[in-house]
Amino acid sequence: MSHAKLYLLPSTLGSESTKAVIPSDIATMVSDFRYFAVEDIKAARRYLRKLDREFPIDDSTFFVLKNNTPVEELYAMLRPVKDGHNVAVISDAGCPGIADPGANLVALAHQEGVWVAPLVGPSSILLALMGSGFNGQEFTFHGYLPKDRKDRVRKLRDLEASSRRTGTTNIFMDTPFRNMHVLEDMLNELSDDTQICIASNLTTYEENIRTMSAKLWRENAYDISKIPTMFLIGKSR
Repeated sequence: MSHAKLYLLPSTLGSESTKAVIPSDIATMVSDFRYFAVEDIKAARRYLRKLDREFPIDDSTFFVLKNNTPVEELYAMLRPVKDGHNVAVISDAGCPGIADPGANLVALAHQEGVWVAPLVGPSSILLALMGSGFNGQEFTFHGYLPKDRKDRVRKLRDLEASSRRTGTTNIFMDTPFRNMHVLEDMLNELSDDTQICIASNLTTYEENIRTMSAKLWRENAYDISKIPTMFLIGKSR
C-alpha cells in the first residue's frame, strides 16, 4: 500500500520572502515533490522557485484546482498518490481549503483512503483574529459579504447584533477593489461603540492591524482600496 500523501501546502500572503512565514523544513520537503494541484499554475511556479531557486519546474506536473473542478479531474489529481507519489495542494495565498480551493479534493482523498497532511503556514483569518484583541474562543468566518449594498448592510447589522449578543467574533473579507465600499458601509451603518478590527497586508512590511470603535474609525480611517484585508467585528475585553 502506498504511503504517499496529499499535502496541503500554504503559500505566502504577499510577502516577497518565504523565510519568515514558511518553516525551512517544509521548504526542504517540498523540493522532493513533483505533483501539484494548484489554483494558478504561474503563481505556483513562482512560489516554488521562491522556496527553492533550483526547483525543477519542467520535471513537475501541475493540475489546476478550482472550487468547481469536476470530480473526474479530482480523481486524476489523486492518481499519483495511489502510484506512490506525494501531491501538494497550493492556493494563490494562505492555506488551501480555507477560503480557497482544496476542500473538495481533500474530501475525496478521505473517501479514497488517501492520507491527508496539512502543513504549517500563514492563515490571514487566524492572524487577523490573533491581532484583533477579540474573542478567540468563539469566532465565525463568513467569507465574502454580499455584493448588493442593501444585502451587505443587512449582513453587517446581523454580524454586529451577533457579536453584541453572544460575544462571538465575526470575521469576513471582500475583494480588494470593494474594500472601501465595505468600510464605508460599516462606518455609516454600525453603532458608535461597535468594535471593528481591520487587518491589512498581513505578514508584509506594510502590515497594519488596528482595532477601534466605529466612532474612532470615522476619525482615523485610511485607504485600504486594492489591499488584501480582513474585517472583524467583536468585543474587546
